[in-house]
Amino acid sequence: MENDSKEKNNIVKKINDLVTGNVLNNLVYASMITIYFMFFNMYAVFTETEIFTKKIEEKETNAMKLMIASDIHGSAYYCLEMLDAMKKECPDRLLLLGDILYHGPRNDLPLEYEPKKVIKMLNEVKEKLFCVRGNCDTEVDQMVLDFPIMADYAVIPCGNRIIYATHGHHHNVMTPIPMQPGDILLHGHTHVPAWEPFGNENLYLNPGSVSIPKENSAHSYMILEDGIAKWKNLYGEVYHELML
Repeated sequence: MENDSKEKNNIVKKINDLVTGNVLNNLVYASMITIYFMFFNMYAVFTETEIFTKKIEEKETNAMKLMIASDIHGSAYYCLEMLDAMKKECPDRLLLLGDILYHGPRNDLPLEYEPKKVIKMLNEVKEKLFCVRGNCDTEVDQMVLDFPIMADYAVIPCGNRIIYATHGHHHNVMTPIPMQPGDILLHGHTHVPAWEPFGNENLYLNPGSVSIPKENSAHSYMILEDGIAKWKNLYGEVYHELML
């Protein structure tokens, strides 16, 4: 009888030890699961934050590169030079500020004045182009060009400023488009490169002329990228730079 009692006590003790051990094991296991999910959630948050940050950085890095040119006036020679420069620059878009085909009654004929060749060259890259209308551009010109050229102006965001792009025969520093302080007026027409303050903290920019530059200026264009404007000759050499 005494041995049976001891055996029963041993069995009860083993059962108690087993139950107690399982409870402890379950508690440890539950704690480990909780900690795992805490770290998992923290990792997910950090990962999402990192992805979001990378997207912002990529967006800033991948800001549009814009090439700006004006006043080709039908010169096949200088149109080709401009397009060769565009191939080297690899811009997202080429903005033409008007006076594309006709030389105009006040200008001498530019080198290799062949508007039909200019039409063909520009139509071949029409997906890259957007334009504003110059005083020498007409509806007849629009009939032979496969991209719109008849808009009076274009609006381009640049950081917290707005760039108003036009040809310059109607809207210029003397008769500007209504602008807020700090906005930028961009036009061609004068055939003279410019970077001049005016108005109420406004800025006037001009790329000069591709084919008929005046006042001893270069055959030139502009590059606008990451808030920096650069004036270049057709060889791609920078002769002026400005932080906008």
